[in-house]
This record gives sequence, structure tokens and C-alpha cells, in this order.
Amino acid sequence: MDNIAKEGDEIGMGIAAPVDPAERSVGGPSNLGHQPIRVAKEALQAFTTAFFVKMGLNTEEAQGAAEILVTSDLRNIESHGVARLDMYRRMFVQKVAQPQAVFEIKRETGATALVDGGGGLGLVVARRAMELAIQKAKATGLGFVTVTNSSHFGIAGFYPDMALAHDMIGLAMTNATPQLVPTNGRAAALGTNPIAFAAPAKEEFPFLLDMATTAVAFGKIEIAARLEKAIPLGWGLDGQGQPTTDPLVTFEALALNPLGSTAEMSSHKGYGLAAMVDILCGVLSGMGHSLKVPRSRAGHFFGAIQIEAFRDLEEFKLEMDEMIRDLKAIPPLQEGGRVYVAGEKEYLAQAENLRLGIPLHPKIIYRMAQLSQELDIPPLAN
Repeated sequence: MDNIAKEGDEIGMGIAAPVDPAERSVGGPSNLGHQPIRVAKEALQAFTTAFFVKMGLNTEEAQGAAEILVTSDLRNIESHGVARLDMYRRMFVQKVAQPQAVFEIKRETGATALVDGGGGLGLVVARRAMELAIQKAKATGLGFVTVTNSSHFGIAGFYPDMALAHDMIGLAMTNATPQLVPTNGRAAALGTNPIAFAAPAKEEFPFLLDMATTAVAFGKIEIAARLEKAIPLGWGLDGQGQPTTDPLVTFEALALNPLGSTAEMSSHKGYGLAAMVDILCGVLSGMGHSLKVPRSRAGHFFGAIQIEAFRDLEEFKLEMDEMIRDLKAIPPLQEGGRVYVAGEKEYLAQAENLRLGIPLHPKIIYRMAQLSQELDIPPLAN
């Protein structure tokens, strides 16, 4: 199998779903090929909204949930886009996610809150929690919200991006069921536990970091399996904690290296960051750390920081522009290459895909056609 890694590919773009491997795959006939099919954003938004309405969400919540998945595909983060529809369907069918869950604030101060998501869909619960953090930041300068009893919330980067619209710095994290094998261990003990952070700029793209604390997001293992490509050595492990390049072996074992890959390459740093996320999302919220998180459940942590509580907003944005430009001006390692800043590739992809259409794998298109028939919802428009 060819290696899936490509030059400049970023590490980690969100969290892997806390479900069994058998619930992750997107199947389809083997003769469909791998050439992406482009779909208009509006068509994908309409189909995905109809899907979530069929699952029991009200129209407003369905539109919001669909926007998160479509944004993921729009930014070429296909591991967390509409390829996840079957996963969300199973969560509703198996009643591990409630379509009409109660969002309840259990404890609150002017700047903080603990929210119980009522076992609802993370795409809905997390969005409301981030909105609450933003409201608190407007009132006090800072807003921090931890969430218990939620579920998979899509790309972590969507939520700090929400703060950018209010000229704020945003932060989001989540834990999940175990997939990260600790340094010197042989079994998974922590989730992919991503960290996402966003800060606005004036003329440059915002800084938007969205990284798993594993060597790679689990969704990239799924993509490699779908494309029948090997994974780089250092991404995944087998059931005995040994390195493998076979995505199906890692897929079955649910075993990823921490960020850093090996002890010799300082994997203890990724391991430590994952534990930090677990403390904020699991222990602080009462959801429980990854080894204690019930299947298909998750705890989250969100933050919003009002820049003007610290310094003049215009001055901050101008200095962000300067910092970003200085980073991109660093001489590239290879002739013809360039240095990117976190989030830049995704924003560039978004602009291109809004113009040309969102690229989807043929197997995903095929599965969406099946879902249209199975659920009696309008098919994806051409």
C-alpha cells in the first residue's frame, strides 16, 4: 500500500468519535474509485439538515449541527464531516444521544459555568456551551464553561472560531473514550483529546489551531483504510502496543501514539497534554476521565477571552498580522515550499471549495444516496 502521508500535512484536526471501530466505516462498492466528487455547500447543508431533522432535532438545531459537519468538509477535514452521518444515526438509534435533551446549567458564576448536556448530541450541546462562554466574556472579560454528559462534537476548531465573530480569543477541548496509548504503555488510556485555539487578526487569516494530542486524529486512520493506503510508522499501534503501518490493524485496536509518536521523540509531551485535557473536560466537569467515560459520551471545556479586557483590540489585531507575516516570511526548507500558520490551509481550502464545490469521496456520496432512501429524505442535489 502507498503511504498516506503527504508533504505539509498537518497533525491532528479534531477528535475521533468515541464509538467502536465497526461503527466508523463508510462502505460502498470497490469499483467507485477515489476521485472526489464536488458538491455545492448549499446542497450539502440542505441534505445534512434534513438528516438531523429526521433524527429528531428541531429545525434550528439541525441546521446548526449540519453547519458544523459541512464546515469540516468545506475546510477539507473530511474525517469529521458528512462521513460521520452513519455514526450519528447509530447514536440516536441506540439512544446514546437524545435528540431533545435538556441543556441545564448546574453551577454558575459571572465568568464560569458547569453545564449538563442531558445526553444530547455534542454538535448541539457544545455550540450552546460556547455561546454561553462568549456571553460571559462579554459581561466579565472572561468566560469558561465545562460540560458533562455530552457526546461527539465534531471538529474542535469550529467552537473557538465562533469567538472570532465577537473579536475574542476562543478555546475548546474535549475528552473521549480511550485511543491514546501512554508513553511506555501497551493499552489505550486517554482519548485523542484535542485542543483548539483561535485568535483574530486584522488583514491576515485568523490563527486557528486544531490539534489532536495523539500523533494523528483517528479519522485519518479511517481515511487511510478507505483509500487502502498504509499509514506512516509512528501513527498507530496494534493490540499489543507495537507499531504498525496497517490502518486496519490500528482501526481494530483503537490504539494511537501520543503526539511525538515515541518516547525517544518526546511522546510524553502529547501524553501530558492529553491528560491535561482530560482534567479540564472530564475531572472538572464530573464526566470522568477517559477510562471512565461511558461509551459515546464526552466532556468538553470552552473558553472565550475578551481582548479589550487586556489591551486595545485594534493594536492586538495589527500585532497579530505582524506576527503571522513574520512567521510566513521564514525561509522554507525546500525550494518552492513555504511556511504556513495554523488554520491557513483550512481557510484557503474553504475559499476554494466555496467556489468549486466541496470534494467528497465517491463512497460517501454513495452512502448518502442510500441514506436518502433508507430515511425517506430528499437526495443530495447535483
